[in-house]
Amino acid sequence: MFNKILIANRGEIAARIIRTCEKMEIKTVAIYSEADQHSPHVELADESFLIGPPRVNESYLNMEKIIEVAVAANVDAIHPGYGLLSENTEFAKRCTENKIIFIGPSPATISQMGSKIEARKLMSQAGITIVPGTDAPLVDVEEAVREANHIGYPIMLKASAGGGGIGMQRVDDEEALRKAFQGNQKRAKDFFGDGAMFLEKLILNPRHIEIQLLADKEGNTIYLGERECSIQRRHQKVVEEAPSPFIDETTRKQMGGAAVRAAKAIGYENAGTVEFIMDENKNFYFLEVNTRLQVEHPVTEEITGLDLVEQQIRIANGEMLSISQEDVHLNGHAIEVRIYAEDPNTFFPSPGTITSLSIPKGGNIRHELAVRQGSVVTPFYDPMIAKLIVKGLTRNEAIKNMSEVLDQYIVEGIKTNIPTLKRIVSHPEYISGNTTTNFIDSYLKTTKVN
Repeated sequence: MFNKILIANRGEIAARIIRTCEKMEIKTVAIYSEADQHSPHVELADESFLIGPPRVNESYLNMEKIIEVAVAANVDAIHPGYGLLSENTEFAKRCTENKIIFIGPSPATISQMGSKIEARKLMSQAGITIVPGTDAPLVDVEEAVREANHIGYPIMLKASAGGGGIGMQRVDDEEALRKAFQGNQKRAKDFFGDGAMFLEKLILNPRHIEIQLLADKEGNTIYLGERECSIQRRHQKVVEEAPSPFIDETTRKQMGGAAVRAAKAIGYENAGTVEFIMDENKNFYFLEVNTRLQVEHPVTEEITGLDLVEQQIRIANGEMLSISQEDVHLNGHAIEVRIYAEDPNTFFPSPGTITSLSIPKGGNIRHELAVRQGSVVTPFYDPMIAKLIVKGLTRNEAIKNMSEVLDQYIVEGIKTNIPTLKRIVSHPEYISGNTTTNFIDSYLKTTKVN
């Protein structure tokens, strides 16, 4: 087993990885920017190294500096967490070149799945149903207009690289497409260094459902049920749960089987997620493969009893999976909400100092925290400050527990989206399981928090 792992990340996910490493008696190395010098993950690690100024391109995206620290600290492996460099092919290559294990899939797999256009081609060849759309980068807006007329409106204009909803926009007619094309292409180029764009047919009233996978170096691949991730704003997830209230056992097996076939088609290794979009008739279509740990992985852990970070580390260490598909059982229901430092009405970030923080405790409550009382939430990073995960024997019990816990959750000094989360989990449509990607726009956008 590894002796020492560097966590190339920050905040709650860094602290969460450190927790598993401690359990496995693996030493940890944290990195931090000047803005994060007092962050909890810095104190939790066995060693910590300053890597640069606050801005991510000068710190957490500084591959050369991170590798330099890893070599100096004599680590065996690097865990990238999610976001930042977790799906960066060049970073995975540099780890290998410096004889450091990258805890994730191979650079070739990351590269293949990093292009949504390439991923669509590969999945189609593997017999996985994809959303009708274009399978090559659009040359210009005129080609986009021709293809859109062929596909039929409404459509989704998408960036081939990256994620997080950047470069993505619903388009309902030719005029809107002409207005949207150049701006989204520029945003994709600025954020991802790749302005390639493509089109997909818009699936109306869809659900966003993903399948968690584990695959070892021998090709043994299993799925760990699904996660319902449809509650989103600006194409970013806000509430996730497992299992989905919309999925029956037959559909679960079909989706799980498709995800496993997709993984095997690309020689996938380590933990990963195959994301699908599902229509009202339970037809599902391939969306993308996330070649990393997901933000919402705790809900899968809560209903399967598996530590996904531990599984990642063991696979990276060359161990075969110790469980088979028959060993996977889903028990109870888990819901995760992402707590953001943001105005609950505008969704704009709300940086500042947390003057008071009170989090409820309980056997069915799990917290993943990036902050504590006195922490300064800076404008330099994603505004998510915590994840709250609640479990119940049934979905109704989990919803009830979540509602009660959110009422007890106190964050002062900054604005948060907790009022929005309360409204979501108490809304009759959410309770009934009507969790499409249109939920927030349909039910919450017209009402404001006082």
